[in-house]
Amino acid sequence: MRLKLFILLFALILISLPFFPYKQVVAFTFEDEEKLLAYLSLEEKEAFQIQYTHSIHNSDVTETYRISSNQIIQTELAYKDFAIGMPANAEGDELFIRKGGIYYIKNMNRTFSYIDLRIGQVKANHRLIYEGKTYTLSSDIKSGTWVRITPKKITLWQQLKGVKINDS
Repeated sequence: MRLKLFILLFALILISLPFFPYKQVVAFTFEDEEKLLAYLSLEEKEAFQIQYTHSIHNSDVTETYRISSNQIIQTELAYKDFAIGMPANAEGDELFIRKGGIYYIKNMNRTFSYIDLRIGQVKANHRLIYEGKTYTLSSDIKSGTWVRITPKKITLWQQLKGVKINDS
């Protein structure tokens, strides 16, 4: 009797393992739904960047983030053109620096539970940069799609259904 119970319990555990959330990722989900479109595997406190071409200046803007305690923390902003739509100064303990023709706001500690982004159709060319490699988001997510970027733990099942960006 105990052996049958043990086997049954073991089988239930094996069946449920693919549905147990364990892998820390930055998830790109469809709008504000839970439909996983793509994900970036990373460890907590590792940095990643989102880079895009500003629609007015036609120059790149780079936002640096890290994940901590289910929050996205913006740590830096870098841009070339100091004009429309770009910050004019740093706030609080942040540092505003100009170096090599690029403006930086460093020492940022802005937290978000999620970031909504519409993948650019014309100029933006949104890219994700991680560990020195650049991934064009429109390669994995249709241009014009509204995505919600969130830190989360996903299951093996979700990994099989979604697109791992840093495997592209």
